Amino acid sequence: MQLAIIGTGYVGLVTGTCFAETGNNVMCIDINEDKIRQLKDGKSPIYEPGLDILLERNIKEKRLQFTTSLESGISEAQVIFLALPTPPGKDGSADLQFVLDVAAQLSTIITKYTVIVNKSTVPVGTAEKVTAVIAQKLDRSLFDVVSNPEFLREGVAVEDFLKPDRVVIGTSSDKAKKLMDELYQPFVRQGNPIFFMDERSSEMTKYAANAYLAMRISFMNEMANLCEKAGANVDNVRVGMGSDSRIGKRFLFPGVGYGGSCFPKDVQALAQTAREMDYDFRIVNTVMQVNERQKTRLGKKIKELFGSDLSGKTFALWGLAFKPETDDIREAPALYLIDELLESGARVRAFDPEAMDNVKRIYGDKVQFAVDQYDAISGTDALVIVTEWSEFRNPDFKRINEALKNPVIFDGRNVYSLEKMEDLGFYYESIGRKVVHEQLRATIQVPEVTMIRERGSLD
Repeated sequence: MQLAIIGTGYVGLVTGTCFAETGNNVMCIDINEDKIRQLKDGKSPIYEPGLDILLERNIKEKRLQFTTSLESGISEAQVIFLALPTPPGKDGSADLQFVLDVAAQLSTIITKYTVIVNKSTVPVGTAEKVTAVIAQKLDRSLFDVVSNPEFLREGVAVEDFLKPDRVVIGTSSDKAKKLMDELYQPFVRQGNPIFFMDERSSEMTKYAANAYLAMRISFMNEMANLCEKAGANVDNVRVGMGSDSRIGKRFLFPGVGYGGSCFPKDVQALAQTAREMDYDFRIVNTVMQVNERQKTRLGKKIKELFGSDLSGKTFALWGLAFKPETDDIREAPALYLIDELLESGARVRAFDPEAMDNVKRIYGDKVQFAVDQYDAISGTDALVIVTEWSEFRNPDFKRINEALKNPVIFDGRNVYSLEKMEDLGFYYESIGRKVVHEQLRATIQVPEVTMIRERGSLD
């Protein structure tokens, strides 16, 4: 099938590449000339595991091409996917400017029947708005607008696209339904469903799914905070909850809040949709409040130990991306922590396997960027783990202890077991669990006192 993908961000590039992988001829279109030049050379502008291999293969086979020309890019397309940004506006609603502007342009250059697919995450009613814009200049018989939300997880987006749990398609057109069904059949050969529904239900499904997952994360973060006060261990609570088949195990890990390109803006957009319809969606509003508070959790823990004035202190941050296996820092909890540390007078040394260049563009020389995880901790007052990259899970603890001024670790992702930290002698604070070696707190709080190290088995 002949396809066009307008927009080469995370969703657009993964979508185009994976469709090409199943034999379609795909033209990806973007106004960013530098990005298109880079893609033509086979270089991905984003980090997504497995994407570079598929990109290179499909460019070589000439199934995947790139252009900055909208007119030539869509000239052969049977299906056009809109994978455009929908950033949150001041009121939290999704900004449809890019989507509607492109729709207006399409209305003047489409010459044959074409299915136009909203792949971007858009509010309920967007398919109708896009239809109305295009219909101003194009005969209604020459196009259909379909809703086809994406459910890709950054870090495993390629796998999610190639082997989806489900495909959701919103259309009232039998002609469009037939084309979309044909397009997606290669991805559901193992029996996973394609759900056809009306456009508004399809649009709402995306927001409902993300808001529900954000709610699970925020619920567990609240439980973790309560566990700390009650003397319970959130790890045990999580296991006990997750074994219930009605609840399940996924998205029950506490931490320092959700971030990324989807959850924050989608929850905001759903809340705004509810306000526009005069409905008080209290659970969603509370989820946003809980998440904002949780992002400051590590900063508060650090200040409780070292004091509110952190002048002269240096903290090592492991992890900057909002989650492992991506370089995406949008709404990343690490950025909130960096801001708080800098405002309190501290210095920050940071390491992330993929996201440092993106963070450098924000902070410049305000943050020191390390060459590796051990360089980051050299001579610092404490280690703070913000993103649970695999390489942080089994480090050289003796080397960490020797590099730190104080044997102190703040773990925002509960990467290490309490038993291990007990044996190693670190002062260790995590989320929803007891503080390990809390007796060290008094010596750490007084800067004039030389640290008394309890190294445990490190010696």
